[in-house]
Amino acid sequence: MLAIDLGLFSNSDKPISLKAAAIMSAIWVLFALGFGALLYVWGNELHNVHDITRLKEVVALHFHDIKINELNLAESLTAYKKALTLEYLTGYVVEYALSVDNIFVMVLLFTSFGIPERYYHKVLVWGIIGAVVLRCIFIFIGAALIAKFGWILYVFGAFLVYTGYMMYRNRNQEEEVDPQNHTIVKLASKYFKVTHKLDSGKFFIIENGVRYMTPLFLVLLVIEFTDLIFAVDSIPAIFSVTKDPYIVFFSNIFAILGLRSMFFLLVNIIHKFHYIKVGLAFLLVFIGAKMLLHGWLKDWGFTTSHSLIIILLILLISIVASLMFPKKQDYSK
Repeated sequence: MLAIDLGLFSNSDKPISLKAAAIMSAIWVLFALGFGALLYVWGNELHNVHDITRLKEVVALHFHDIKINELNLAESLTAYKKALTLEYLTGYVVEYALSVDNIFVMVLLFTSFGIPERYYHKVLVWGIIGAVVLRCIFIFIGAALIAKFGWILYVFGAFLVYTGYMMYRNRNQEEEVDPQNHTIVKLASKYFKVTHKLDSGKFFIIENGVRYMTPLFLVLLVIEFTDLIFAVDSIPAIFSVTKDPYIVFFSNIFAILGLRSMFFLLVNIIHKFHYIKVGLAFLLVFIGAKMLLHGWLKDWGFTTSHSLIIILLILLISIVASLMFPKKQDYSK
């Protein structure tokens, strides 16, 4: 799938058109929905569930909220696969939404480092490949921690509520990046020779027998570092939806793989959705509160379907509000 994406965007050093980005974004969403359909039909194969005993083990291990009819295996498997599909789709929506915040930061980084638009896609290719590997490690570490220490869910929940509050509090602050004083840039400059030349979009160049790191590789390092920071928010967030590490992984990776095409789709209009950050702040607070209150919510009959509806409403309201109440231009600057 990633090879298909790279094949479509293979025109090196040329800006990606809005049309190409829209087509690839649509394809990625269809791929994600298609995987949801696979889970709905064959989801029981994920953990080799073919009998009631195995089903009860998996449901207990991953805290799936379903009723098992011990006298009807087919009915129980259908309920299990439906639960997997709903958890996957809800997690995908959460991760895809939180990815929008990555786009705000990526635009800021490219601008601050003076990277021409024609080189964006090259940096994002390697950035997303690195993000896939790092997210995989983070997800299975998180799953292991939850399996070992159930109380860590409350820590994740409190952290997400705090993060959402801080995002809302700082929603109107102008973000800035100082390329010269960024921690990653300083660290790289300490151990490698760095040049300010882009030299046809290369990550490294050799001059007089000396290898130099270009600004293109520096911004790639900063993007990877930034993704690690975002992963601290997004991965605990998805564990509020499902405790199955494979569902966490699939929903997270589908969202990450679609990030590059979404970047090119939104890069020139992202500023119009100025209430998105407010929406994401409320989203994080809701998810964190859900983790803190998951015991009570289960007793009250709160399900994954309710979570999905609330998440979609938060995102829809923030998008509609951005379009209905556009941000006023500051002509004093």
